[in-house]
Amino acid sequence: MRHRNSYVLSKKTLDAPGSGALGWDTGFMVVRIRYGGGGGGGMAALSLDLLGQVLDRVREPRDRKACRLVSRAFARAEAAHRRALRVLRREPLARLLRAFRALERLDLSACASLDDASLAAALSGADLAGVRRVCLARASGVGWRGLDALVAACPRLEAVDLSHCVGAGDREAAALAAATGLRELSLEKCLGVTDMGLAKVVVGCPRLEKLSLKWCREISDIGIDLLSKKCHDLRSLDISYLKVGNESLRSISSLEKLEELAMVCCSCIDDDGLELLGKGSNSLQSVDVSRCDHVTSQGLASLIDGHNFLQKLNAADSLHEMRQSFLSNLAKLKDTLTVLRLDGLEVASSVLLAIGGCNNLVEIGLSKCNGVTDEGISSLVTQCSHLRVIDLTCCNLLTNNALDSIAENCKMVERLRLESCSSISEKGLEQIATSCPNLKEIDLTDCGVNDAALRHLAKCSELLVLKLGLCSSISDKGLAFISSSCGKLIELDLYRCNSITDDGLAALANGCKKIKMLNLCYCNKITDTGLGHLGSLEELTNLELRCLVRITGIGISSVAIGCKNLIEIDLKRCYSVDDAGLWALARYALNLRQLTISYCQVTGLGLCHLLSSLRCLQDVKMVHLSWVSIEGFEMALRAACGRLKKLKMLSGLKSVLSPELLQMLQACGCRIRWVNKPLVYKD
Repeated sequence: MRHRNSYVLSKKTLDAPGSGALGWDTGFMVVRIRYGGGGGGGMAALSLDLLGQVLDRVREPRDRKACRLVSRAFARAEAAHRRALRVLRREPLARLLRAFRALERLDLSACASLDDASLAAALSGADLAGVRRVCLARASGVGWRGLDALVAACPRLEAVDLSHCVGAGDREAAALAAATGLRELSLEKCLGVTDMGLAKVVVGCPRLEKLSLKWCREISDIGIDLLSKKCHDLRSLDISYLKVGNESLRSISSLEKLEELAMVCCSCIDDDGLELLGKGSNSLQSVDVSRCDHVTSQGLASLIDGHNFLQKLNAADSLHEMRQSFLSNLAKLKDTLTVLRLDGLEVASSVLLAIGGCNNLVEIGLSKCNGVTDEGISSLVTQCSHLRVIDLTCCNLLTNNALDSIAENCKMVERLRLESCSSISEKGLEQIATSCPNLKEIDLTDCGVNDAALRHLAKCSELLVLKLGLCSSISDKGLAFISSSCGKLIELDLYRCNSITDDGLAALANGCKKIKMLNLCYCNKITDTGLGHLGSLEELTNLELRCLVRITGIGISSVAIGCKNLIEIDLKRCYSVDDAGLWALARYALNLRQLTISYCQVTGLGLCHLLSSLRCLQDVKMVHLSWVSIEGFEMALRAACGRLKKLKMLSGLKSVLSPELLQMLQACGCRIRWVNKPLVYKD
């Protein structure tokens, strides 16, 4: 805040260390920097390095902006000192790249309408010699020409993220191959990349250490074999969802430095492939074979036999039975294994007893495992007292006795997932809340817990994530308990907690100021008054309000005005939301990227104004907008063309919208999902 002739940064704003060059105090101390008139006066006497150290300790972007506005010296310090930049719009990109000359990390993943021409123009003349990491995830408008310009402008480039650029193919891969110093590359869901493109990359970038080829379905055993021969420094590899077979694992086994291997849903891989992998270099520390249908515990046993330094093993939704050979070999990992996921497996108490021999486990995944009982959990946690993450989703045989065992033995647990464990109650949660002070996340979805349970959980002052979906017994009273003590909460799920009213939201807004993600879908007692309370949650980014039939544009205006950081809002089946809500979003929610307005009472005028105003908007779902004419859809989509990446609309519009518009959207990289849903109203 500004105070007379000083600029004051409170302890809330500063990440104050115990001591330092600027003499920070460890109490509720402030840094008061005096300024004179004009260009900054007293602050001009401080070096850019010192002012840069101040900015490094300012956590919030708005506070950094306030510093820049207070003094030109701060602005110059940030320009000389800033290392990372995330750009939301392409228009200021060129100016920003010229202003910040010390950049090392550049994130363009949310830069709406970015294409080859705009990227090349922005890069031209900018000094990016220090840039090492660039994120272009979902930047579907950028092709090989833009990547050519990027590689030329950033000679020290070490990491590029091109994930979910579904149109990227071999020409884009060839452009990246010119970055000879590249060490990390993500081509996840670059659907056009084939063995030819991969060959270009591995020949041009032999120093690669981390590579993701997830969903690159055109890559075969041939490409993986060449990768294994050329990139000897590879430490992390993701080949999930590829149609590669055992021959790829034979090639991968020759990589002497490989530590992490993910092969989720590789249906052509079986036990023979795991045996080949097990005979390779003993360097693997993390293996993910989840959803590999032809992998059994016998294959995993042979893999463990050759890799006795494994730290993480994910076999979720792969195994159908647990053989003794696997359990015997698992015992060899008792000193190293820290993460084990066996979701979807039939697990007896004797199996959990054997797993407990790996007493250094910090994470166990038993989601949807049949046969998990109180006795089995007790035998596991008695030996594994270091567990911090426990996933017992849908283990519906468990009772409060299991929670008592966890509370008694695993006092450092941080994440506990108990969705659909319907036999637990407030008594078991009381033990957890009392004995586990570090609890940061708990999922009680569909557990039927009540306000008494929340009174106990309120003891967990470190709680960050609380999921209470389908807990219809939760009321405003329970929310008041949480709000009174859990001030660090950042995510709250109240899906179908239909006893929650505006009073509960008032308590929430008063005590949980840091909430970023809030789900209120089907909480149908909430009105505009409740949304008015939410307007005070300045850090809110994701808000789900589906089927809140009592809210109108007035409530949406309150949220839009107060929640300036809003990124995603879901208004599906909010039947009374009209153009007033859209106008407010268009004026205030300038960072909005994802919007669902299906079944709302908006018109073509409101829709056109919204889509033309929000420069960051990329994903819009608008099904059954009965008050919008064909001309209204046409104008609105033309106004947003070039920025939208995803659309969801009724299939009937496909034949009435102009072919020119649809071709234009497709050319700009927008993917349209056409759906055929009947107009059914729900309460």
